[in-house]
Amino acid sequence: MTGPARRFAAYYFFYFAFVGVFSPYWSLYLKHLGFGAFDIAVLMSLLQVTRVFAPALWGWLADHLGRQAVVVRAAALAGMLVFLPVFWVRDFAGMFATMLLIAFFWSASLPLVEAMTLGHLDRNTAHYGRIRLWGSVGFVLTVLGCGWWLDHASIDALPWLVLALLAGIAAFAWRLPDASRDTQIHADSLRDVLRQPAVWALLGACALMSVAHGPYYTLFSVYLAEHGYSKGAIGSLWAVGVVFEIGIFMVMPHLVARWGFLRILQATFWLGTLRFAVIALMVDSLIPLLLAQTLHAATFAAFHASAVAAVHQTFRGPHQAKGQALYTSLSFGVGGTVGGLLGGSLYEVAGGTGAFLMSAVATALGGLILALSSGTRDRSA
Repeated sequence: MTGPARRFAAYYFFYFAFVGVFSPYWSLYLKHLGFGAFDIAVLMSLLQVTRVFAPALWGWLADHLGRQAVVVRAAALAGMLVFLPVFWVRDFAGMFATMLLIAFFWSASLPLVEAMTLGHLDRNTAHYGRIRLWGSVGFVLTVLGCGWWLDHASIDALPWLVLALLAGIAAFAWRLPDASRDTQIHADSLRDVLRQPAVWALLGACALMSVAHGPYYTLFSVYLAEHGYSKGAIGSLWAVGVVFEIGIFMVMPHLVARWGFLRILQATFWLGTLRFAVIALMVDSLIPLLLAQTLHAATFAAFHASAVAAVHQTFRGPHQAKGQALYTSLSFGVGGTVGGLLGGSLYEVAGGTGAFLMSAVATALGGLILALSSGTRDRSA
């Protein structure tokens, strides 16, 4: 990788290393402080809720200023500074305000960095996966390493680890170059772009993929435990998904050269339908479940790499940060929130089978929308 590519890779590493510590373990720290289950659920939901609106605000600001890197640096530094009150805040209101600010600044960076990375790659967007895979590596190392560490250390030390990772994000944000944007490029107005049915077909399908993953990220471990899987087996099944995720990021350039982004994107929805149907109906059979987990390579890695490239090619010139922010808000924000809530409701009345069949239906609907959208085409072909 080139020097700038290594800086982007390092940023992704620390960004998702933070996710690998914060998402699984921060709720344990909150419980250690004495917060109840409902309070913890509310506090942890802030990370997801802010992704509905915050990326759009930051994306607009970055495109308006024309300085994406400056906004990323400011957000990363602010995210580290607003974390500091967790060392003395102990009441719900104070923790709510602190975590709301953390989530607001943390959610600002990723869509902008996606736009900067793709802008840096220019016509070589197929190589995005080889940079982004370092985020997956950071996640795996911290989610496994932190679990081992907390078995031997007091959980009171967790905020210091989180602060160190936020400092790493800020440090490498300061080294990110602003991707050069061709000011001569012809770009429709944002209003004209958003009037195209194919654009909403793309964004709607992406939101449905996140709806499908809502039960997976919130209830998959619970579902497995109810069917007799040990904690070690559950962790191994999660790890299988991430390992194959990293593998697909590495080979994405070869896949794109042969099939193009749009065909890969469409295929991820049909593979997602298969994956979630197997999880719903064959959870008691280990081999089919393992094979379903390998498809995380399609439903997350190949999907995300293809989706950010499609958004990058659709929102051209001065709209790139706004496009990535809109993709993040609608897919991970709205889609992820709806999927989690809908999956939880279905789980109560129909168990994991009902929740994951909903996931299969969501991916099938997303694939159908993409297939029927007449104006969408793969510009990278």
